[in-house]
Amino acid sequence: MTREIAKLVTREAARPADLEKITINLGPIDLGQIDLLVSEGFYANRSDLIRTAIRNQLQAHADVLRQTVARRSLVLGIHHYTRADLERAHSAGERLQIQVLGLASIADDVTPELARDTIESIVVLGALHASSAVKAALAGRIQ
Repeated sequence: MTREIAKLVTREAARPADLEKITINLGPIDLGQIDLLVSEGFYANRSDLIRTAIRNQLQAHADVLRQTVARRSLVLGIHHYTRADLERAHSAGERLQIQVLGLASIADDVTPELARDTIESIVVLGALHASSAVKAALAGRIQ
C-alpha cells in the first residue's frame, strides 16, 4: 500500500508565500526509513529530508540544467508582470512570449482582456500565479 504525503519543496531563500506544495507517493518501507532518519536527528522532519534529496539531485544535474536553460532561453528565478508592464507592451505593439524556470506571476489587477491582447505564449517550468480569469483567458497559450 502506498502513502500519500504532501511536502513543500522550495529553495532555501524562498518565503512562505513562494512555496509550492507537491504530493508524492511513498511505500511504507521508504517512509519508515525517512522517519527513522528524522527520529535519529539527521533531519528536522520529513520535508527537510525530501528537500535535501531534491537539492542533491538538482546539484548532480546542474550542468544539464544550465545548458538547457540557456538553450531554451528561459528566465531563471521569479518574474512578476505588472499591469504597467503589460500596458507598456500593449502600447508598443509588442506580444510577450513568457518563458520562466521558477515562478512567473501576473498581477491581480491585470484584466483578462489585457493579458489576452499582450501575452502570446507562456511556458513556465515551476509555478504560474495569476487570477483564475487571466488563466482562463490564456488557457490556449499556456504550455
